[in-house]
Amino acid sequence: MKDKIALEEHFAIDLTIGDSEVYARPEVWTGLRGKLLDFEQQRIEQMDAWGTAYSILSLNSPAVQGIADAARAIEVARRANDVLAEQIARRPQRFGGFAALPMQDPEVAARELERCVTQLGFHGFLVNGFSQVGDERTVAYYDAPQYADFWAAAAALGKPFYMHPRDPLPAREPIYDGAHWLTGPTWAFAVETSIHALRLMSSGLFDRHPALQMILGHFGEGIPFNIWRVDHILRKGRRGMPCDREIGDYLRSNVHVTTSGNFRTPTLLSTLLEMGSDRIMYSVDYPFEKHEDAARWFDHCEISENDRRKIGRDNARTLFGLP
Repeated sequence: MKDKIALEEHFAIDLTIGDSEVYARPEVWTGLRGKLLDFEQQRIEQMDAWGTAYSILSLNSPAVQGIADAARAIEVARRANDVLAEQIARRPQRFGGFAALPMQDPEVAARELERCVTQLGFHGFLVNGFSQVGDERTVAYYDAPQYADFWAAAAALGKPFYMHPRDPLPAREPIYDGAHWLTGPTWAFAVETSIHALRLMSSGLFDRHPALQMILGHFGEGIPFNIWRVDHILRKGRRGMPCDREIGDYLRSNVHVTTSGNFRTPTLLSTLLEMGSDRIMYSVDYPFEKHEDAARWFDHCEISENDRRKIGRDNARTLFGLP
Protein backbone atom coordinates (compact mmCIF):
# COMPACT_ATOMS: atom_id res chain seq x y z
CA MET A 1 0.00 0.00 0.00
CA LYS A 2 1.63 3.20 -1.20
CA ASP A 3 -0.40 6.01 0.36
CA LYS A 4 -0.57 5.19 4.05
CA ILE A 5 -1.08 7.80 6.77
CA ALA A 6 0.84 7.38 10.05
CA LEU A 7 0.11 9.32 13.22
CA GLU A 8 2.34 8.19 16.07
CA GLU A 9 5.58 9.46 14.60
CA HIS A 10 7.96 11.34 16.85
CA PHE A 11 10.50 14.14 16.73
CA ALA A 12 12.55 15.92 19.37
CA ILE A 13 14.10 19.32 19.85
CA ASP A 14 17.32 20.16 21.63
CA LEU A 15 15.46 20.78 24.90
CA THR A 16 13.78 17.33 24.95
CA ILE A 17 16.13 14.97 23.10
CA GLY A 18 17.74 13.71 26.29
CA ASP A 19 14.44 12.22 27.48
CA SER A 20 14.66 9.48 24.84
CA GLU A 21 18.18 8.27 25.58
CA VAL A 22 16.98 5.85 28.25
CA TYR A 23 15.03 3.91 25.60
CA ALA A 24 18.06 3.03 23.48
CA ARG A 25 21.12 0.94 24.08
CA PRO A 26 24.29 3.06 24.01
CA GLU A 27 25.42 1.60 20.70
CA VAL A 28 22.17 2.62 18.95
CA TRP A 29 21.56 5.95 20.65
CA THR A 30 23.52 8.04 18.14
CA GLY A 31 21.40 6.76 15.27
CA LEU A 32 18.13 7.19 17.17
CA ARG A 33 19.10 10.67 18.27
CA GLY A 34 19.78 11.70 14.69
CA LYS A 35 16.43 10.35 13.50
CA LEU A 36 14.49 12.17 16.20
CA LEU A 37 16.09 15.48 15.29
CA ASP A 38 15.80 14.90 11.53
CA PHE A 39 12.82 15.96 9.43
CA GLU A 40 13.79 16.08 5.78
CA GLN A 41 16.33 13.33 5.14
CA GLN A 42 16.02 9.91 6.81
CA ARG A 43 12.41 10.52 7.81
CA ILE A 44 11.26 11.33 4.28
CA GLU A 45 13.41 8.57 2.77
CA GLN A 46 11.84 5.95 5.01
CA MET A 47 8.33 7.24 4.36
CA ASP A 48 8.93 7.08 0.61
CA ALA A 49 10.54 3.65 0.72
CA TRP A 50 7.70 2.03 2.67
CA GLY A 51 4.60 3.76 1.36
CA THR A 52 3.74 6.40 3.98
CA ALA A 53 2.41 9.46 2.19
CA TYR A 54 1.70 11.59 5.28
CA SER A 55 2.87 11.58 8.90
CA ILE A 56 1.37 13.46 11.83
CA LEU A 57 4.33 14.27 14.07
CA SER A 58 4.49 14.64 17.84
CA LEU A 59 7.08 15.47 20.46
CA ASN A 60 9.02 12.68 22.17
CA SER A 61 8.17 11.43 25.68
CA PRO A 62 7.85 12.56 28.42
CA ALA A 63 9.23 15.95 27.37
CA VAL A 64 6.82 18.68 28.48
CA GLN A 65 4.90 16.34 30.81
CA GLY A 66 8.09 15.66 32.77
CA ILE A 67 8.88 19.33 33.50
CA ALA A 68 7.58 20.10 36.98
CA ASP A 69 8.06 23.86 36.69
CA ALA A 70 5.01 25.22 34.89
CA ALA A 71 6.76 28.26 33.41
CA ARG A 72 9.46 26.08 31.92
CA ALA A 73 6.90 23.58 30.60
CA ILE A 74 5.05 26.41 28.86
CA GLU A 75 8.28 27.65 27.28
CA VAL A 76 9.33 24.22 26.01
CA ALA A 77 5.87 23.39 24.65
CA ARG A 78 5.66 26.61 22.70
CA ARG A 79 9.18 26.16 21.34
CA ALA A 80 8.46 22.59 20.21
CA ASN A 81 5.21 23.63 18.54
CA ASP A 82 6.89 26.46 16.68
CA VAL A 83 9.66 24.15 15.45
CA LEU A 84 7.08 21.64 14.26
CA ALA A 85 5.03 24.34 12.53
CA GLU A 86 8.12 25.50 10.64
CA GLN A 87 8.77 21.98 9.39
CA ILE A 88 5.15 21.44 8.38
CA ALA A 89 5.23 24.70 6.41
CA ARG A 90 8.23 23.36 4.47
CA ARG A 91 6.46 20.09 3.56
CA PRO A 92 2.70 20.51 4.11
CA GLN A 93 1.89 17.60 1.80
CA ARG A 94 3.97 15.20 3.93
CA PHE A 95 3.68 16.38 7.54
CA GLY A 96 0.99 17.37 10.00
CA GLY A 97 1.28 18.01 13.71
CA PHE A 98 -0.03 17.25 17.17
CA ALA A 99 0.46 20.03 19.70
CA ALA A 100 2.59 19.53 22.80
CA LEU A 101 0.79 21.07 25.77
CA PRO A 102 1.89 22.31 29.21
CA MET A 103 -0.79 20.47 31.15
CA GLN A 104 0.81 21.73 34.37
CA ASP A 105 -1.29 24.86 33.74
CA PRO A 106 -4.65 23.87 32.20
CA GLU A 107 -5.61 27.43 31.27
CA VAL A 108 -2.37 28.03 29.37
CA ALA A 109 -2.63 24.57 27.81
CA ALA A 110 -6.06 25.44 26.43
CA ARG A 111 -4.75 28.69 24.93
CA GLU A 112 -1.75 26.93 23.40
CA LEU A 113 -3.99 24.27 21.88
CA GLU A 114 -6.20 26.96 20.36
CA ARG A 115 -3.13 28.67 18.90
CA CYS A 116 -1.83 25.41 17.45
CA VAL A 117 -5.15 24.48 15.86
CA THR A 118 -6.40 27.87 14.65
CA GLN A 119 -3.09 29.51 13.73
CA LEU A 120 -0.67 26.65 13.05
CA GLY A 121 -3.13 24.20 11.53
CA PHE A 122 -2.36 21.27 13.85
CA HIS A 123 -4.65 18.23 13.90
CA GLY A 124 -5.12 18.04 17.67
CA PHE A 125 -2.79 17.37 20.57
CA LEU A 126 -0.74 14.56 22.07
CA VAL A 127 0.01 14.28 25.77
CA ASN A 128 2.68 11.98 27.15
CA GLY A 129 0.63 10.69 30.07
CA PHE A 130 0.41 12.42 33.43
CA SER A 131 2.21 15.68 34.16
CA GLN A 132 4.54 16.39 37.02
CA VAL A 133 3.42 19.64 38.66
CA GLY A 134 5.36 21.82 41.07
CA ASP A 135 7.85 19.15 42.10
CA GLU A 136 9.15 15.87 40.75
CA ARG A 137 6.89 13.67 42.93
CA THR A 138 3.56 15.45 42.43
CA VAL A 139 1.57 14.22 39.43
CA ALA A 140 -1.69 15.22 37.76
CA TYR A 141 -4.04 12.99 35.79
CA TYR A 142 -6.43 14.67 33.41
CA ASP A 143 -9.70 13.49 34.92
CA ALA A 144 -8.98 15.84 37.85
CA PRO A 145 -11.46 18.72 38.41
CA GLN A 146 -8.95 21.42 37.44
CA TYR A 147 -9.06 20.15 33.83
CA ALA A 148 -12.80 20.62 33.31
CA ASP A 149 -12.44 23.93 31.46
CA PHE A 150 -9.51 22.60 29.44
CA TRP A 151 -11.61 19.70 28.15
CA ALA A 152 -14.45 22.04 27.28
CA ALA A 153 -12.05 24.17 25.24
CA ALA A 154 -10.50 21.12 23.57
CA ALA A 155 -13.90 19.70 22.65
CA ALA A 156 -15.00 23.03 21.18
CA LEU A 157 -12.10 22.90 18.72
CA GLY A 158 -13.38 19.58 17.35
CA LYS A 159 -9.99 17.88 17.17
CA PRO A 160 -8.95 14.50 18.65
CA PHE A 161 -6.22 13.92 21.21
CA TYR A 162 -3.62 11.19 21.46
CA MET A 163 -2.90 9.68 24.88
CA HIS A 164 0.72 8.57 24.57
CA PRO A 165 2.69 6.55 27.13
CA ARG A 166 5.28 7.49 29.67
CA ASP A 167 6.79 5.46 32.49
CA PRO A 168 5.28 5.67 35.97
CA LEU A 169 7.46 7.40 38.53
CA PRO A 170 9.69 4.80 40.25
CA ALA A 171 8.86 6.24 43.68
CA ARG A 172 5.15 5.61 43.04
CA GLU A 173 5.52 2.15 41.44
CA PRO A 174 8.06 0.10 43.39
CA ILE A 175 6.87 -3.09 41.70
CA TYR A 176 9.40 -2.37 38.93
CA ASP A 177 12.31 -2.28 41.40
CA GLY A 178 14.85 -4.87 40.35
CA ALA A 179 13.03 -5.55 37.08
CA HIS A 180 13.84 -2.48 35.02
CA TRP A 181 13.43 -4.46 31.80
CA LEU A 182 9.66 -4.39 32.37
CA THR A 183 9.53 -0.58 32.24
CA GLY A 184 9.03 1.44 29.07
CA PRO A 185 7.40 -0.14 26.02
CA THR A 186 7.94 -3.69 27.30
CA TRP A 187 5.07 -3.44 29.79
CA ALA A 188 4.93 -0.33 32.00
CA PHE A 189 3.91 1.99 29.15
CA ALA A 190 0.76 -0.02 28.45
CA VAL A 191 -0.22 -0.38 32.11
CA GLU A 192 0.25 3.30 32.92
CA THR A 193 -1.50 4.55 29.78
CA SER A 194 -4.42 2.12 29.89
CA ILE A 195 -5.23 3.08 33.48
CA HIS A 196 -5.12 6.78 32.59
CA ALA A 197 -7.38 6.15 29.59
CA LEU A 198 -9.81 4.13 31.71
CA ARG A 199 -9.89 6.96 34.25
CA LEU A 200 -10.91 9.37 31.49
CA MET A 201 -13.53 7.01 30.08
CA SER A 202 -15.08 6.35 33.49
CA SER A 203 -14.95 9.99 34.65
CA GLY A 204 -17.90 11.19 32.60
CA LEU A 205 -15.64 13.13 30.21
CA PHE A 206 -17.30 11.67 27.13
CA ASP A 207 -20.79 12.21 28.54
CA ARG A 208 -20.01 15.91 28.91
CA HIS A 209 -18.32 16.03 25.50
CA PRO A 210 -19.75 13.19 23.39
CA ALA A 211 -18.01 14.28 20.18
CA LEU A 212 -14.53 14.31 21.76
CA GLN A 213 -12.26 11.56 20.40
CA MET A 214 -9.25 9.91 22.06
CA ILE A 215 -6.54 7.94 20.25
CA LEU A 216 -4.52 5.16 21.88
CA GLY A 217 -1.48 3.54 20.32
CA HIS A 218 -0.25 -0.05 20.33
CA PHE A 219 -3.74 -1.46 19.67
CA GLY A 220 -5.27 0.37 22.59
CA GLU A 221 -2.69 -0.43 25.28
CA GLY A 222 -4.46 -3.73 26.02
CA ILE A 223 -7.92 -2.26 26.73
CA PRO A 224 -9.77 -3.92 23.79
CA PHE A 225 -8.65 -7.36 24.94
CA ASN A 226 -9.94 -6.85 28.49
CA ILE A 227 -13.00 -4.70 27.93
CA TRP A 228 -15.51 -7.53 28.37
CA ARG A 229 -14.13 -8.31 31.81
CA VAL A 230 -13.99 -4.63 32.78
CA ASP A 231 -17.68 -4.17 32.00
CA HIS A 232 -18.62 -7.58 33.38
CA ILE A 233 -17.12 -6.74 36.77
CA LEU A 234 -18.53 -3.20 36.82
CA ARG A 235 -22.04 -4.51 36.13
CA LYS A 236 -21.85 -6.23 39.51
CA GLY A 237 -21.34 -2.92 41.26
CA ARG A 238 -20.23 0.41 39.84
CA ARG A 239 -19.40 1.80 43.30
CA GLY A 240 -20.10 5.44 42.47
CA MET A 241 -18.49 5.51 39.02
CA PRO A 242 -19.61 8.88 37.54
CA CYS A 243 -20.04 7.97 33.87
CA ASP A 244 -23.45 7.22 32.32
CA ARG A 245 -22.56 4.26 30.11
CA GLU A 246 -20.42 1.15 30.11
CA ILE A 247 -16.73 1.57 29.37
CA GLY A 248 -17.06 -0.54 26.24
CA ASP A 249 -19.58 1.93 24.85
CA TYR A 250 -17.01 4.72 25.08
CA LEU A 251 -14.37 2.45 23.57
CA ARG A 252 -16.53 1.99 20.49
CA SER A 253 -17.77 5.59 20.21
CA ASN A 254 -14.98 7.85 21.53
CA VAL A 255 -11.74 5.90 21.12
CA HIS A 256 -9.56 5.09 18.12
CA VAL A 257 -6.51 2.83 18.24
CA THR A 258 -3.42 2.60 16.08
CA THR A 259 -1.09 -0.20 15.03
CA SER A 260 1.98 1.64 16.34
CA GLY A 261 4.73 -0.70 17.48
CA ASN A 262 2.45 -3.76 17.54
CA PHE A 263 2.74 -5.48 14.19
CA ARG A 264 0.86 -8.75 14.71
CA THR A 265 -2.12 -10.06 12.76
CA PRO A 266 -3.93 -11.95 15.58
CA THR A 267 -3.84 -8.73 17.62
CA LEU A 268 -5.27 -6.78 14.69
CA LEU A 269 -8.03 -9.33 14.11
CA SER A 270 -9.01 -9.32 17.78
CA THR A 271 -9.21 -5.53 17.74
CA LEU A 272 -11.28 -5.62 14.55
CA LEU A 273 -13.78 -7.94 16.21
CA GLU A 274 -14.00 -5.77 19.33
CA MET A 275 -14.02 -2.27 17.85
CA GLY A 276 -14.61 -2.58 14.11
CA SER A 277 -12.37 -1.49 11.27
CA ASP A 278 -13.55 2.14 11.36
CA ARG A 279 -11.67 2.78 14.63
CA ILE A 280 -8.22 1.42 13.75
CA MET A 281 -5.50 3.46 12.04
CA TYR A 282 -2.05 2.65 10.76
CA SER A 283 1.02 3.97 12.58
CA VAL A 284 4.68 3.06 12.96
CA ASP A 285 6.04 4.72 16.14
CA TYR A 286 9.03 6.00 14.17
CA PRO A 287 11.91 6.23 14.92
CA PHE A 288 11.53 3.87 17.88
CA GLU A 289 10.13 1.34 15.39
CA LYS A 290 10.97 0.88 11.71
CA HIS A 291 8.81 1.77 8.74
CA GLU A 292 10.08 -1.41 7.12
CA ASP A 293 8.74 -3.66 9.89
CA ALA A 294 5.37 -1.90 10.02
CA ALA A 295 4.83 -1.85 6.25
CA ARG A 296 6.07 -5.37 5.51
CA TRP A 297 3.52 -6.64 8.01
CA PHE A 298 0.57 -4.34 7.30
CA ASP A 299 0.77 -4.40 3.51
CA HIS A 300 0.41 -8.20 3.47
CA CYS A 301 -1.50 -9.15 6.64
CA GLU A 302 -4.63 -11.30 6.22
CA ILE A 303 -7.41 -8.72 6.12
CA SER A 304 -9.70 -7.56 3.33
CA GLU A 305 -8.42 -4.91 0.94
CA ASN A 306 -11.33 -2.71 1.98
CA ASP A 307 -10.21 -2.86 5.62
CA ARG A 308 -6.59 -2.33 4.60
CA ARG A 309 -7.51 0.91 2.83
CA LYS A 310 -9.64 2.08 5.75
CA ILE A 311 -6.99 1.32 8.37
CA GLY A 312 -4.06 2.40 6.24
CA ARG A 313 -5.48 5.73 5.08
CA ASP A 314 -9.20 6.42 4.96
CA ASN A 315 -10.02 6.39 8.68
CA ALA A 316 -7.33 9.00 9.34
CA ARG A 317 -8.57 11.12 6.45
CA THR A 318 -12.06 11.07 7.95
CA LEU A 319 -10.99 11.73 11.55
CA PHE A 320 -8.65 14.60 10.71
CA GLY A 321 -10.48 15.99 7.69
CA LEU A 322 -7.52 15.41 5.39
CA PRO A 323 -7.81 15.86 1.62
